[in-house]
Amino acid sequence: MTLILMASPKGGVGKTTLCAGVADALVRSGRHVIALDLDPQNGLRLHFGVPITDQAGFMRALPAAGDWRSKIRPTASGVQLLPHGATDLRQALALHASIDRAPEMLAGPVRDMLSEHGAIVLADLPPGASAVLAALVPVASILVAVLLADPASTALLPDIESGQFHGSGTLSTLTGPRVVVALNQVDPNSRLSRSTAEAVARYLGPRLIGAVCRDDAVAESLAHQRPLLAHAPDSMPAHDLRGLAAAIGALLPNLAPPTAAAPPPPLWGRG
Repeated sequence: MTLILMASPKGGVGKTTLCAGVADALVRSGRHVIALDLDPQNGLRLHFGVPITDQAGFMRALPAAGDWRSKIRPTASGVQLLPHGATDLRQALALHASIDRAPEMLAGPVRDMLSEHGAIVLADLPPGASAVLAALVPVASILVAVLLADPASTALLPDIESGQFHGSGTLSTLTGPRVVVALNQVDPNSRLSRSTAEAVARYLGPRLIGAVCRDDAVAESLAHQRPLLAHAPDSMPAHDLRGLAAAIGALLPNLAPPTAAAPPPPLWGRG
């Protein structure tokens, strides 16, 4: 019923980590979540314990137009995972060229996923502008643009506001998905990081729906191939992820309320 795109104008911002954390948090709040990895790096599976040697996945099989349900991986967290699947550079480029020529090749199966009763499809997209993003923007309800709390990332805010990186109009006239921003790796011990986050918050106002602090627990959870809320539930970034997921959930008025109480909003910028 609802498609949420996790995207970013640039790579290396922790988009996949936030996607995994939000998917897990939404399931813990009582939602039915399908986590869809559309990034050729095939990294979302590593947050849910899928073996590194497992090469299969949804996008790898997409040209064959097989049933997406057969590619679902149940996870210990309850998230229904669709890994990307291993592809080399040539295969990834060919696949994206095919989607560029025929967007329905991807949009059709995703619409079918959305027909699942009460389903939230949370898609981890490749960084930057892409054929995948262009194909799914018309179907999406929300686009979460993930940025780091640093000057290089926040310099990209005009591209997000103008719609340049996702091929849509400005935020004020956008008829596609609602575009919001999440900051990642806010370092409470760095004056520059805190100042940047505060400046972004003033600039975006309510369009900034959350921020997740920098903490070693995030990398440790990936090393253990477990969602952060399972590995370090009392950590600061776990608290922030619950808040981010609650903020995203609050933007989904057409869904039935979750079966568990929503957590409090994120308290980012804590010293």
